[in-house]
Amino acid sequence: MRTANRPTFLVMTLAATALALATAGVRAQHGHGQDHDTATAAIVNLKLDGGEKWPTDASLRKGMAEIHAAFEADHPAIHAGKATDAQYEALAGRIESQVNSIVANCRLPPAADANLHYLIADLLQGVSLMRGQDAQRTRHDGAALVHGALLAYGQYFDDPDWQP
Repeated sequence: MRTANRPTFLVMTLAATALALATAGVRAQHGHGQDHDTATAAIVNLKLDGGEKWPTDASLRKGMAEIHAAFEADHPAIHAGKATDAQYEALAGRIESQVNSIVANCRLPPAADANLHYLIADLLQGVSLMRGQDAQRTRHDGAALVHGALLAYGQYFDDPDWQP
């Protein structure tokens, strides 16, 4: 996501987001003991690097830690179905700000960067849904996408400080 590749990144992100929007909606079940179906068309395309996690850089690690902290702060209210539209909007803003920083400062190798695009696509789609920008899906669906992206980050990217 180097600055020189920003137009390519934006086109790829928009295409991945469009693909994800065209798929069936997320049906996150937030009852205790139920599975979370948070996978989307974007995240299911993530692959390991020959069985190994992808490298990360300081910007990615910092941004994802900030997204994780913001999400965890609101997760109890989201999980209980008590998050307000204002809470979703504020969370969406915090996530979007961190994604923008990750994109602007990323120095990953090309293959790792390409896989990160899938994760970023789901984070941005989650932001859009948490802002209520899709009448067919809920703000909760957006939070579920973000949750799925956070889980995928830990599975596919080598971040020694990551706490799932």
